[in-house]
Amino acid sequence: MDLDGIRATSEALRQQVRKVVIGQDAAIDLMLVSLLSDGHILMEGVPGTAKTLLARAFAHALSLDFGRIQFTPDLMPGDVTGTNLFNFQTSAFTLTKGPVFTQLLLADEINRTPPKTQSALLQAMHERTVTIDGKTHMLDDGFMVIATQNPIEQHGTYPLPEAQLDRFLFKHILDYPSRDEERSIVEQHGHRTTMPALEAFGMTRVTDLAVLKQIRQVVKGIRLSADLIDYIVDVIRATRAHPSLQFGASPRAANMLAIATRAYAALQSRDYAIPDDVKTLARPALRHRIVLAPGAEIDGTDTDQIIDAILDQVPAPR
Repeated sequence: MDLDGIRATSEALRQQVRKVVIGQDAAIDLMLVSLLSDGHILMEGVPGTAKTLLARAFAHALSLDFGRIQFTPDLMPGDVTGTNLFNFQTSAFTLTKGPVFTQLLLADEINRTPPKTQSALLQAMHERTVTIDGKTHMLDDGFMVIATQNPIEQHGTYPLPEAQLDRFLFKHILDYPSRDEERSIVEQHGHRTTMPALEAFGMTRVTDLAVLKQIRQVVKGIRLSADLIDYIVDVIRATRAHPSLQFGASPRAANMLAIATRAYAALQSRDYAIPDDVKTLARPALRHRIVLAPGAEIDGTDTDQIIDAILDQVPAPR
């Protein structure tokens, strides 16, 4: 798989997903970067912005097994990971695998379940393994979590702990579509109230896990110059010294931003990364990893404004 082939595959993926989901091109790109970086993505948006449909279409186009967990306050960790059940016929315990044993997992409304259940995903997201009754089980190589949350309702929700947030490569904010996009949505989907079957839109599968593994190997070889590595590190360290931030980004954030920059460059058919790649990915890669100081929150400052200010202050290599 060469760089031109990677770009052609990514464009074919976008075309297939656009048959079902109108708009949200930025979300598609970040999901693809996450997958090629072996990372996960948290998508935040109001109800009705096609978060679930986007995840389903993305998995379908990539020939990935799709699993979904609807997070609720009464969901238990075993409902996510699975459990050993006693079989009276064989007088032995049998593992009943939970929905986490899939390739692309949609954690729908992840902030509606208590931290105890949220933490059931921590090992899976970081180590690609699940431990049940002391035995560790490997997850599939294509394992990726797409989590969603609704920013409007606060009643009955549990904010994700910082340790959980840090496992996500990106946090993407889904905005409302433009007027033309919304008109196209109504024209295409305005005759139904249920979730459409993807096959009805003529979607075809553009690749599979074997090809994705090849692309990941190419991504690892994308060149980051010494100056660009310095730039990534300086941006991360600047978050720790900013007066409007109580806590800055961790060294893990620098590593994740670096691999994401490599993946983004590969999707642009380049074997090297540039500062603009870092700037493009900085907001979604850092907005959930920094914590505003109380005074900044009172002033109405948001994390994106801080990230933009840091990018303006830290000199980029030429």
